[in-house]
Amino acid sequence: MTIFIAPQLIRAQTENASIRFDKQTQVFRIDAADVSYVFGINEKKAIQTLYWGKRLNAADTFAAPVYEPGVAAFDASNNTTRQEFVAWGAGLYVEPDLKITFPDGNRDLVLQYVSHTIAGNHLTVRLKDISREVYVELQYEMDPATGVLRRSAEVQNKTSSPLTIEQVSSGTWTLPRAQDYRLRYLTGRWAGEWNLREQLIQPGKTILESRRGSTGAQNNPWFAIDRNGSNDQDSGDVWFGGLGWSGSWKISIEQDQVQQVRVTGGPNSFDFDYRLAPGESLQTPYFYAGYTHDGIGSASRLLHRFELGSVLPGAPHPKLRPVLYNSWEATGFNVNEAAQEALAEKAASIGVERFVVDDGWFGKRADDHAGLGDWYVNPVKFPNGLKPLIDKVHSLNMDFGLWVEPEMVNPDSDLYRKHPDWVLNFTGRPRTEGRNQLVLNLARPDVREYVFNFLDKLLNENDIAFLKWDYNRNWSEPGWPAVAPEDEKKVYITYEQNLYSILEQLRKKHPAVEIESCSGGGSRVDLGIMHYTDEVWPSDNTDAFDRLKIQDGFTYAYTPAVMMAWVTDSPSQLNHRTLSLDYRFLSSMQGSLGIGANLNDWKPEDFATAKKMVAQYKQIREIVQRGSLYRLISPQNGSEHSVTESVSADQNAAVTFAFLHSSGMLYPFPRIYLRGLKPDSMYRIEALDGKLASDTPAVASGAFWMQNGVDVNLQGDFQAAAFSLKVVAN
Repeated sequence: MTIFIAPQLIRAQTENASIRFDKQTQVFRIDAADVSYVFGINEKKAIQTLYWGKRLNAADTFAAPVYEPGVAAFDASNNTTRQEFVAWGAGLYVEPDLKITFPDGNRDLVLQYVSHTIAGNHLTVRLKDISREVYVELQYEMDPATGVLRRSAEVQNKTSSPLTIEQVSSGTWTLPRAQDYRLRYLTGRWAGEWNLREQLIQPGKTILESRRGSTGAQNNPWFAIDRNGSNDQDSGDVWFGGLGWSGSWKISIEQDQVQQVRVTGGPNSFDFDYRLAPGESLQTPYFYAGYTHDGIGSASRLLHRFELGSVLPGAPHPKLRPVLYNSWEATGFNVNEAAQEALAEKAASIGVERFVVDDGWFGKRADDHAGLGDWYVNPVKFPNGLKPLIDKVHSLNMDFGLWVEPEMVNPDSDLYRKHPDWVLNFTGRPRTEGRNQLVLNLARPDVREYVFNFLDKLLNENDIAFLKWDYNRNWSEPGWPAVAPEDEKKVYITYEQNLYSILEQLRKKHPAVEIESCSGGGSRVDLGIMHYTDEVWPSDNTDAFDRLKIQDGFTYAYTPAVMMAWVTDSPSQLNHRTLSLDYRFLSSMQGSLGIGANLNDWKPEDFATAKKMVAQYKQIREIVQRGSLYRLISPQNGSEHSVTESVSADQNAAVTFAFLHSSGMLYPFPRIYLRGLKPDSMYRIEALDGKLASDTPAVASGAFWMQNGVDVNLQGDFQAAAFSLKVVAN
């Protein structure tokens, strides 16, 4: 890489974001926040990556890119040149961004630069095949506040015949050549989501993917790459990103023949093809990625800030999450007007702001064997409809929410008996049930219309502020017999497009309604679904101790502002572990607080504790949901301790949560060294729950709290504490 000074391109470094193109060298440069991203057009008209990292000086300019040398005849330069988007052709062996089969059997595709446009902070680069009228538009937009770059691609068929896309990505990210990269990613299963994994990147390919028809908990579409041995939280180069797609997806991390690392992501190519008729186009999902020089902790904080500022509904100022009560654990399917009203009174008494009725209110729903798809209010359970209950909830100064599972149907339902062809299926083959239900084929226009219409009717007829949108199984038999066989595999794309369009249409027509994405826990959490939903459900595992690791892993990719965290009963349903109510609250207060316990079993002292804790949470809610998260002590790898700190955007306040698994051999709880404070400001410390060491000063500087630290008195098993800091006015 050659860098030289080009005076005609010198621009003030004070500009926060810019896109520039040097006509002489054919180089694009995108700058925002503390990041520079540079690529250019080489002599073969391929789009070649040049630099991605810490922001460069405005005077630094790159020489014209040239194809990089290959490795003998076995790996020509097409494989070793760092390309932004490369098609399968011309002897390509690395992961392609695009693979097409034409009607004449040809599968060779070679893309070259044609033109580009720059509009504000949006760049579009147009490519075309060397002989056929196939175009690809590469789209780039960098967030001025964080330097997170959004990429996607649109494939256009301008030939006179249909073609088949067999593989397509949103683009490829290429890291500087090195041998010491480490990959972090997230894995899991039901009740065990968000496990943080790491491994060295070595020659070959690592595939993160879901073939389940939805995001899936087995892998999440997020990655982070740093240098092996670098400091975990505070320093070191980190490249990180996430795919905004809620269907089957794939991210390939490949170290090539010359030790370059390529990260390619998009819809999963397994069982995939997409027939593109003349004049049609296919837009890929957004693939987001960023860079930081300040460690994995900074990478998380940048993603959180980006999600709050650019992804979530209401961005750049999404609403704070209200304190929620959900009646599922109290009543299960046995919901009725009187019992729900009694629970609502109890929930209101502790300061709950949103009351949610879960499964069981509709159709002939007595258990999970019947009723899904029949979205009318059960006349036996609610003889006067939902209005009396909603009015009661409103009289208690709470808004009302409802559970729905729009994409599913029970075979034992009026809907399925009337429309058995509406589910995903292969003609003449068995239909595999999961949780006694099948998946409606949302790709069908009639199914899409039905789902939107029943939700719209439900919201029109009832004063509902919130929908808990559940999705309790993955796909099987992903057939679409209603269309031509060559179009059946479009189901993987069209289903998700229709899902997003329903959510978007509902939000436009009912702008006050908020939505939670839930999928039997955290099986559909990604930057695609988060653009349409206000919060997500990380896991059905609400055990407060397990949640420390679950929530820790979750926040590497996603902001605590959307992370629903419930206080449920003890002993926990999953582990039968007994934990104090204070501990359970403090674990949940690290995210968006909800309560799911059976209030009918609570004692007066439980209500008193809960009322106190809910009031405390409301005082710190904005710091937790919108502040900067610092992981001070990790709960991973069998740690006996966990400590998190959230610092307000103006750095004038902070809240810290500390957890002890079990004491041993008279060792005290580790000293807590805070981060993110203003060194010269004076902060007053206050214990919210638990005790501070007796020699803790009431007021000290930010430097004191960060350098000297804080001691908390935690002894025994499953103990927790929390304290806050606020700047003292001069």
